Amino acid sequence: MAQVEATTERIIAADAETVFDALADYSGTRSKLLPEQFSEYEVREGGDGEGTLVHWKLQATSKRVRDCLLEVTEPTEGELVEKDRNSSMVTTWRVTPAGEGRSRVVATSTWKGAGGIGGFFEKTFAPKGLGRIYDAVLARLATEVEK
Repeated sequence: MAQVEATTERIIAADAETVFDALADYSGTRSKLLPEQFSEYEVREGGDGEGTLVHWKLQATSKRVRDCLLEVTEPTEGELVEKDRNSSMVTTWRVTPAGEGRSRVVATSTWKGAGGIGGFFEKTFAPKGLGRIYDAVLARLATEVEK
């Protein structure tokens, strides 16, 4: 099984603290950021960054739906890590300053892909599809915090 990685980034016209707080607000803002590929969103524990346990279903393709139960940690300042209890997927959100009143947000998801020809196609196409999904999340985040 090969490691698969999808990365998306965006510069947002808001300070890093504001952007990070919005991303970490699972009980409020985060659900507003999710495009139609996400369903059954539910905060099961916590709700603000470290210690949050959140559930959603992610329909990455018409045939592929992931049932995600994510444990959230904050290993370093400006970083949220969502580790899926139901798979090998880990998504890391990094928010860093990018000039006065601006932030860079980088979302990186990694997981152990399938082997064989299926794994080849997964490694080739899944990062692009997941990248488009997270581009939509970041666009909604920008709309939310740039008000």
